[in-house]
Amino acid sequence: MIKSHFSNLFNPAVYHGQGKRKNFFEGWFFKLVSPDDNHVYSIIPGIFFGRKRTSAHAFIQVMNGKTGKTNYHRYTTKEFTSARNIFDIQIATNRFKQDEIILDIANEDQKIQGVLQFSNLSPWPVTLRSPGIMGWYAYVPFMECNHGVVSLDHTIEGSLSIDSKKIDFTGGKGYIEKDWGKSFPEAWIWIQSNHFNVPNTSLTASVAKIPWLFSSFRGFIVGFLYKGKLFRFATYTGAKITGLKLMKDYVMMTIEDKLHRLSIKTQRGTTGILYSPHRTDMLERTAESLQAVTEVHLERLAPNNTTIFQGTGYHTGLDINGNIDLILDGVE
Repeated sequence: MIKSHFSNLFNPAVYHGQGKRKNFFEGWFFKLVSPDDNHVYSIIPGIFFGRKRTSAHAFIQVMNGKTGKTNYHRYTTKEFTSARNIFDIQIATNRFKQDEIILDIANEDQKIQGVLQFSNLSPWPVTLRSPGIMGWYAYVPFMECNHGVVSLDHTIEGSLSIDSKKIDFTGGKGYIEKDWGKSFPEAWIWIQSNHFNVPNTSLTASVAKIPWLFSSFRGFIVGFLYKGKLFRFATYTGAKITGLKLMKDYVMMTIEDKLHRLSIKTQRGTTGILYSPHRTDMLERTAESLQAVTEVHLERLAPNNTTIFQGTGYHTGLDINGNIDLILDGVE
């Protein structure tokens, strides 16, 4: 297990489950938005191995962000194949890479065919000190859930036929991230948007209850890409959550470090119910929106309070799941 963990440490996008057949999941999240903003989809391929062999399967989840309708396409683990050193997986006749997806789903629930290609990708930087979005926590082999960002923002080319309707995504925008490990956290908040009025601007923010040895802690990772610079706020960078409120219609979050303050207010939108990994099986338990709206304000604190960016992000992904009191405890 440890050898497998470290062999892929500096390549978060690749499949990390080589040789695993128990207590493991891995999934990739592709967000697709058409250039006219009329079509928003998420495509989530992955694989799951639970405590019992009967629960093992590969899957492709599809969510229509406009309507909240979801489809869960189940496959055998034998229909899942992966390359060892690059992100290149296949599930039956579907193929997923960081710069291309080929979809060929045809069953009684849904039909999707087409090819999409991605260009001008913006991956989260990987360095020796911080091998991806998880920072030095990436070196810890017993984390319950690991996270990776394959591309914060990129351009889409191609089209998909979804239930006999052709959708042209050429000129649209995409986002790719992934998770792998044993199970999703007990509670988490996730916010993501790369549809701001300034091109090549992207936000990803996650707050979760993280198991740690015989205890747990509230961990967070926030990245804001603006004009080619990635502003990072995370537990491992020494940043602090100075405000976190969950209201009926929105969630507010404020994060600070010695130099910057990032304020986020996200309005809830239409949700769909997705399957997410639990130690026993993939369970239909995650309420996700791709139509939330988020307001972002980034300030430079020193030497004077100066606004770096202020704007609104649309087609925002928003998850608020689990016992959120575990996250809110101790924060105003």
